[in-house]
Amino acid sequence: MILGALEAGGTKMVCAIGDETGRILDQTSIPTTIPEETMPLIIDYFMDKDVKALGVASFGPIDPDPTSETYGYITSTPKPGWTNYNILGELKKTYDVPMGFDTDVNGSLLGEVTWGSSKGLTDAVYITIGTGIGGGVMSGGNLVHGMLHPELGHMLIIPRANDHYAGRCPFHGNNCLEGMASGPAIGERWGRPAKELAGQKEVWELEADYVAQALTNVILTLSPKRIILGGGVMHQEVLFPLIRTRVKECLNGYVRTSLLDDLDNYVVPASLNDDQGIMGCIKLALNALE
Repeated sequence: MILGALEAGGTKMVCAIGDETGRILDQTSIPTTIPEETMPLIIDYFMDKDVKALGVASFGPIDPDPTSETYGYITSTPKPGWTNYNILGELKKTYDVPMGFDTDVNGSLLGEVTWGSSKGLTDAVYITIGTGIGGGVMSGGNLVHGMLHPELGHMLIIPRANDHYAGRCPFHGNNCLEGMASGPAIGERWGRPAKELAGQKEVWELEADYVAQALTNVILTLSPKRIILGGGVMHQEVLFPLIRTRVKECLNGYVRTSLLDDLDNYVVPASLNDDQGIMGCIKLALNALE
């Protein structure tokens, strides 16, 4: 059975087809420019694929509520041309197949708990740290949406007293995780892209502090059984031991469980070679079909 998958990102749109085992059969990448340029290329990709269902995981904010008038929309994004854009509706004009729709980070989380090293977990959090920061939450086996969907990248953090960076976020300045710890924030603060700062200990100790603050909030509010960290910034493997150490310090012994006794297996990297998002889209398609 052929299933379609669209991982809609702010920089690129990854289109793929796969099967019910999560195997990717074909994949391509299309630059995210404006809808009038990008969407025809996406539609053309799936035209001859005979997909039985399509899963879409999109950058946001989005409206994931099937009862809402704006279900399937990308809503208040600052991405030029995509504000209040009906991405699912545009696809439905051409393809009369079941479609699943969720956030890009929920898609990545779904890929990990379906086919990754966190397979079978019912309570987990996935956070991507890259151009932006976002988080997906699964609780009791269900992806969490609520009023809209979690925006973990914009949770408030406490800046270090000696960090005078103004922050990258246009909404929260230096008070939120994305504003202080995203890839562009790192580059702007230190004057060089993150990938050029690999040997700078002070860079990654500061980054680990902010990420650990956020993970501590996640642990205390959502109580997940695992936290998965993905995205380009987390390719700096030195971050993982620094983050785990700082999380332990922040918790200060308050939460005591066997999971937190083994932080190496509690705060973990993504495990699907950066295909977790597109594999999650395959699962969204499969769920829509079922």
